[in-house]
Amino acid sequence: MAIAKFGRLAKRSYKSYKSFGFGVKLTAVVILGLCFVFVWSVFSPNSFSVTDRRDTFDDIAEPVSGHRPTTTTAHSGVELRKKEIRDNGEEGGKEEKKKIQSSEAGKDKKRINASPPLKPSSKDQKKVPKVKKHGNDNNNNKVKPKKEVDEEKAQGATERSEDENLEDEKQEQDVNGNEEETENGEGNDSNEEGQVEGEAENGEGTEEGGSDLSDTLDVDEENVEKLEDDSANSKKKKKNLGPLFDPNAQYAWKLCSTRSKHNYIPCIDIEGGIGRLQGYRHHERSCPKTSVMCLVPLPHDGYGTPVTWPESKLKIMYKNVAHPKLAAFIKSQDWVMEDGDYLTFPQNQSILKGGIQHYLESVEEMVPDIEWGKNIRVVLNIGCTDSSFVASLLEKNVLVLTLGLKNDLVDLAQLALERGFPAVVSPFALRRIPFPSGVFDAIHCGECSISWHANGGKLLLEINRILRPGGYFILSSKHNSIEMEEAMSKLTASICWNILADKSDEVSDVGVKIFQKPESNDIYVLRRKKIPPLCKENENPDAAWYVSIKTCLHAIPSSIEERGTEWPEEWPKRLESFPDWINNKEKLIAENEHWKSIVNNSYLNGMGINWTTVRNVMDMKTIYGGFAAALSQQNVWVMNVVPVHAPDTLPTIYERGLIGIYHDWCESFGTYPRSYDLLHADHLFSRLKNRLTQLFLSFAILLYYCFFAFL
Repeated sequence: MAIAKFGRLAKRSYKSYKSFGFGVKLTAVVILGLCFVFVWSVFSPNSFSVTDRRDTFDDIAEPVSGHRPTTTTAHSGVELRKKEIRDNGEEGGKEEKKKIQSSEAGKDKKRINASPPLKPSSKDQKKVPKVKKHGNDNNNNKVKPKKEVDEEKAQGATERSEDENLEDEKQEQDVNGNEEETENGEGNDSNEEGQVEGEAENGEGTEEGGSDLSDTLDVDEENVEKLEDDSANSKKKKKNLGPLFDPNAQYAWKLCSTRSKHNYIPCIDIEGGIGRLQGYRHHERSCPKTSVMCLVPLPHDGYGTPVTWPESKLKIMYKNVAHPKLAAFIKSQDWVMEDGDYLTFPQNQSILKGGIQHYLESVEEMVPDIEWGKNIRVVLNIGCTDSSFVASLLEKNVLVLTLGLKNDLVDLAQLALERGFPAVVSPFALRRIPFPSGVFDAIHCGECSISWHANGGKLLLEINRILRPGGYFILSSKHNSIEMEEAMSKLTASICWNILADKSDEVSDVGVKIFQKPESNDIYVLRRKKIPPLCKENENPDAAWYVSIKTCLHAIPSSIEERGTEWPEEWPKRLESFPDWINNKEKLIAENEHWKSIVNNSYLNGMGINWTTVRNVMDMKTIYGGFAAALSQQNVWVMNVVPVHAPDTLPTIYERGLIGIYHDWCESFGTYPRSYDLLHADHLFSRLKNRLTQLFLSFAILLYYCFFAFL
């Protein structure tokens, strides 16, 4: 009994010790993992952060070709060859000096002190490898076994450097050959004479430098110099690279098999639902879990050549915008008509009675401070109807961006894009729309069917965020209930909007209300009820990519160094004037001149682009809008896209009287297929490549920590 009891006690103590030891090991591993993450976060550069917006791109270098050998490898190869030559340099140097003296007897060669040896002629170039091989054969009896090992180690790096430098030497050989012919007076020398001249040059360099190096070392040193000067020759290297895609290769792309067919927008349209859905749009932007690797098909009847601008304002190809519900919609409208293969839009015809011109004139009469095309330049039109509002203001030099909503099942925003008017498609429910704060001079909602007072007035708070201090919100509708009117009045009063006009127009039979956002924070302090409250100081008002709408009011800028304290200059002075709050004015001016020169000297004349067929243009990675400003005199409009991980320069673009949007190019853009006539991408894919590399490194760190944590 005593022995059995002692055994049970020993077994129990062993189990407790074993479990205790495992716990100690696990704790130690977790602590080591946390230490690793902490050390990495402290010593790693800030460029590895992919969640924050960058302030500059200076820490990202240009991508280097993967097949290019590194300088370190070339150095090691040359050092090994130097060692070989020093071992055999005494006897080889004497023989070469004799050859040099005999060759110099009949030649008077001009040399410059401290200059590299001249390149051999085109005939001599082919003999360089043979000279190297011949020199090695002469010293074959004195080679040690170590040399063979060193040659094998250095062979890969040396041959790669020689192959890459061969193309550069061929490009320079014509010029160098002509210089040798002028200096030596021997334009038609034989191959042997060319070899002797090269040896003579190397011999003179040896005598001046006090070292015995053969022609092989000189060739390798030239390779090292070229590799060290890789930045200076990078353009030449890139020119020698082959095309990214083989023109003779055939690529097979499958067509997208989706419910929305030829109008498929990957991150907007629903494709995973069960059964019949009344709508096919997401309530919020939601991209597929797997990347879409298919081509959106053309319309069923094909895609015709688009009508060019300005004729496209009045007619477009019907089959280019074909939609199942569009035919029935056209029959119920008088602002659009079917005319054979075209859809026509009668001039000054609108869903409003009396026409759009009467509507715009009535707005100016209600608020004389609104001067279209002068102090009002950038306008957001929420909800797309007949585009007559956009077309009429365009003639007054007002740039109107239409926000096509997700519940538009007729895809009227596609008609606007086909006609040549700016438009994007985006849900507008719970998240912020991808625009910076305080950039629109006016926002218009004409029969947009939005319940602004719902959900605590969140949508109206989002309008307040993107509206410029002192900007105008124009709301027009035909019929509103009394309850809706009262709720809207309470909501606008709570955010301190001043109602400038409330009038029902007898001609258009539309009720128009014009509100103005306050220009200072003083009125916020005077509120009895601080609902909605002011946002916290650390709340970024410009964060708009996958950010929920905040139920708070952002403070209005008060310092002159802050953006939004002053109204911009009138158009067109606004395009070239830069207020005090803009940082790096020198860079902005330099970028402006840079793109102006490129567009005028190359894009408009030397690229083979027929600009009469170009209307909708996108700059996929803009900085300050220099490309769009250079095209301001052309009959085009430019959508300036600022990537979400790039420095935030979109407010500056709006300040100049241009339009733009935030976007992440790892996702699909919020527009219809076939929307743009020209896409401009300057250093876009190289930035994406570097960003994906950083994401991979961050993911590798996470895997490292998880690996040790679960041991």
